[in-house]
Amino acid sequence: MEKDKILKRISELETINDQLVTELSYLDQLLKQIGFEQGLVTLKAAAQELMEEEKNEGI
Repeated sequence: MEKDKILKRISELETINDQLVTELSYLDQLLKQIGFEQGLVTLKAAAQELMEEEKNEGI
């Protein structure tokens, strides 16, 4: 019975993973369309830069 529960949980996690991968891919595509050249990578870099600027202004 334990094996059945584990297999069911694996199936649920695979479904969740598929959904998340799809959402990230769609978000990456949207970001590229609005001007973030490399999508999520560029957005992440921009966010980190803003946070660093705010941190330096606080000094």
